[in-house]
Amino acid sequence: MDDIVDRLLVCDDPCIGLKTRLRVTGEDATSPPARALAEEVRTSDRVRGLLSIVDGDGRIPGGAYAKFTGAHWVLPTLADIGYPQGDARLIPLRDQVYETWLDPQHTRERVVAREASSRKRLPGVPIIEGRARRCASQEGNALWSTLALGIADARAEELAGNLRRWQWPDGGWNCDRSADASNSSFMETLIPMRALALHGRVTGDTASAEAALRASEVFLKRRLFRRQSDGSVIREDFTKLHYPCYWHYDILFSLKVLGEMGLLGDPRCGDALDLLESKRLPDGGFPAERRHYKVVTSPQPGGSLVNWGGVSAKRMNPWVTIDALCVLRESGRSTA
Repeated sequence: MDDIVDRLLVCDDPCIGLKTRLRVTGEDATSPPARALAEEVRTSDRVRGLLSIVDGDGRIPGGAYAKFTGAHWVLPTLADIGYPQGDARLIPLRDQVYETWLDPQHTRERVVAREASSRKRLPGVPIIEGRARRCASQEGNALWSTLALGIADARAEELAGNLRRWQWPDGGWNCDRSADASNSSFMETLIPMRALALHGRVTGDTASAEAALRASEVFLKRRLFRRQSDGSVIREDFTKLHYPCYWHYDILFSLKVLGEMGLLGDPRCGDALDLLESKRLPDGGFPAERRHYKVVTSPQPGGSLVNWGGVSAKRMNPWVTIDALCVLRESGRSTA
């Protein structure tokens, strides 16, 4: 275990080194070495790649949600790799994201009995059978990333309020417009849960903290990847390791967020932790088993302008490894 941590710490990529210090060894972000490394992250090749298509106005052309090169995806990626807080250079990207998800046409609620076909759908948030049908991972990513990067403004409160108002009775969120849909979506619940938990910690907002805790039951009562009815795996991809996850769900992403919330001690995390440990490679690292992106040199749907280590059954992926080691440390299963 020490060997793999040492390899990560001395990696040429400062983003990997910083994230290892902060997430695996538990170093304080305000320590002189961590602060110096964070400045290297700011000017790193990885960050330059992520921001390479920013225009003269500081925004990314093509719409905030352009997958996976738009501002909506770039900001949470920067936050996750430890980009320094409070950088004014990111303000135009923040504004681009806030304007997208807080546009009155986007947030307008309308109570309807059923939804029209996709070609005839009106903008806004349909309320069907008393449940808001929203892809809440969008608001969730905007809220979490801007708080984590220290660039949130008063509009973050509106994002948090919308998420709380659109929360389903079982604690999560879902964009399924079928009238009979009654269970929250794993993919649309994890990110808003993460966002509201952070909002509660940063602002002291108890309503957000309580909403996040309610959302955690969506995952915990299913042991993070199993059906309540018979214990079978909900979806095979949930059990595979990815980085980045973007808006997708897997057990590592879920454990990572539950760890941020201090919930890894819940015994219902045990199955997922066992499964994660079973994936450790002989060198102590963890593989990326699948990926949601393709490496591109210019924006295109599903493309990433930087490489996140690829997929291999036998070779450790540093990003997956850092998250896995962090989870195991926080769960008490590793002293690394």
